[in-house]
Amino acid sequence: MTCFRPIPTPDAALATAGARPLAGLPLTFTHAERLDRGGARPGPLVPAGDLPVDLLDRLTAPRVPVAGIAMDAPAIMGVLNVTPDSFSDGGRFIDPEVAVAQALAMQEAGAAIVDIGGESTRPGSAEVPMEEEIARTAPVIAALRHAAPGLPISIDTRKAAVAEAAIGAGATLVNDVSGFAFDPALAPLCAEAGVAVCTMHSQGTPDVMQANPTYDDVLLDIYDALAAQVDRLGSHGIPPERILADPGIGFGKTIAHNCALVRGIALFHGLGCPLLLGVSRKGFIGKIGLEPVADRRAPGSIAVALAGIAQGVQVVRVHDVAETAQAIRLWAAVR
Repeated sequence: MTCFRPIPTPDAALATAGARPLAGLPLTFTHAERLDRGGARPGPLVPAGDLPVDLLDRLTAPRVPVAGIAMDAPAIMGVLNVTPDSFSDGGRFIDPEVAVAQALAMQEAGAAIVDIGGESTRPGSAEVPMEEEIARTAPVIAALRHAAPGLPISIDTRKAAVAEAAIGAGATLVNDVSGFAFDPALAPLCAEAGVAVCTMHSQGTPDVMQANPTYDDVLLDIYDALAAQVDRLGSHGIPPERILADPGIGFGKTIAHNCALVRGIALFHGLGCPLLLGVSRKGFIGKIGLEPVADRRAPGSIAVALAGIAQGVQVVRVHDVAETAQAIRLWAAVR
């Protein structure tokens, strides 16, 4: 299968007569890199006007709002882990009152949506019993919905029962790191509830995913996997307009895989969905940035988030909301 990676630019001086808009964003592209399995890299450049018509339509079509969030400018998803063992903030927000206060602070700092998770999916983590995950998340979501009626809320879960409780409490998006493969009841539930979803690529479950991740071609393998996920969600009645697609940085990937995905992330606009990038405080940030302490990785996390935003990523999932919002404002001002 041949894929094409649009090469975005924000520079109006480069927006020639042949430039096409990218996903309704203030970015354009005149060419795309052709990517073939087994082909040379970088691949040959193809003028935008020579791309297949259906692909060009997907690349250029403006994305509609997802869960009430506009997709025509970068948006921040704030991370709120109500767990005792998450890799960078485990235990800090396990108390519901503290969790709600943190969510409101993230909203005030610039988060367009808050993603609440009750099961750590860090490398090596074990599955949390469903009842415990519900007890951690549903009360926080209910209290936050009461405190901030208009705030979009995401539930980060792989389990239908947890999502059902969260939706009942006020969640408006379901974020599944397994790409809706862990629990076959989850996609039908989301379709029936009419909520938005985020589908993510992962290779293996969290307990084993970093043992020995391998790919024939990391970009094309993950593109194909996400395309299959989008198709499968569509078969359940969830259209691309309600789907965020996430390549799953750090979920069954080496440092080289992660860097290749960030460099080539514009490829995934061909899915026809808005893109989410979650790199905040992850291990490869610490290894490349020489920072072993997770909550000191904001500078590296922001650098990679901006690299994704420059390629049209619509949503960045972050712990450090205020710092990321400030960086995005400056990025937008000097583009």
